Amino acid sequence: MLLESLIERAAQINTKTVAVAEAEDSEVIKAVIEASERNLARFILYGNQEKIKALLDTTKYDIKIVHTDSSASAAECAVKAVSSKEADVLMKGNLATNIILKAVLNKDFGLRTGNILSHTAVFEIPEIDRLLIVTDAAMNISPDLEQKRQIIENAVLIAQSIGIDHPKVAPIAAVETVNPLMQATLDAAALTMMNKRGQIDGCSIDGPLALDNAVSNLAAKHKGIHSEVAGNADILLVPTIEVGNVLYKSLVYFAKAKVAAVISGAKAPIVLTSRADSSESKLHSLALALCCATE
Repeated sequence: MLLESLIERAAQINTKTVAVAEAEDSEVIKAVIEASERNLARFILYGNQEKIKALLDTTKYDIKIVHTDSSASAAECAVKAVSSKEADVLMKGNLATNIILKAVLNKDFGLRTGNILSHTAVFEIPEIDRLLIVTDAAMNISPDLEQKRQIIENAVLIAQSIGIDHPKVAPIAAVETVNPLMQATLDAAALTMMNKRGQIDGCSIDGPLALDNAVSNLAAKHKGIHSEVAGNADILLVPTIEVGNVLYKSLVYFAKAKVAAVISGAKAPIVLTSRADSSESKLHSLALALCCATE
């Protein structure tokens, strides 16, 4: 499965509504238009009505626009639409991440569930015939063991929503052996044992693994590592946000990978792409979120 297949899967559903906060952005509108033309979902756009109409031909597209006077108001209205079931997916438009997350975390109308919110990115990498998932590259700075458990569970649900029924999870470290001086290796070993004892289910976990022997059968074989996960990982759990951020951007800028990303762990999927992301990335992320919302 590649990212285009997520769009095809979302088009088959075609029953969901997306609330877009601060939609007056050309790349966001391009993604909304293409999603509408491909029958992925219905849309409610919150923001400056005049600016949105200037970017969107409202005579051609039957898309609801709700005027708001500020970014904070747009975020609040969009979150309330999802919380009240008027919409199924929340999408960030042209506003700062902290503004929309403040609305998401609001105790009165927000989307918290009690679980950790985490960022999950799905990559289509040239010359690799499967999707690769990286988590968490944008939300949790230095997660502890319990937070890592929840991050894995969030990622497993996303993997299952796109057809990876029993994903293989590799907790990444600098080495593939347990070192008491390296917390990432201790956490990886604990997560592996928790999986074996049924405390984390729906997946197979093996770690610690260095990046090379998590994704390369040749590297795993050369180092004498034999497991279901080594060389075949579907999900890479990074130890810190810095590792995830560098890996994410390295895949995009050096490997020319395509990416879809969502925030999971809330009552509904959240499309939280960067304002600098292309309309293609926003469309792929939207398709991923729609697949998750269906599950």
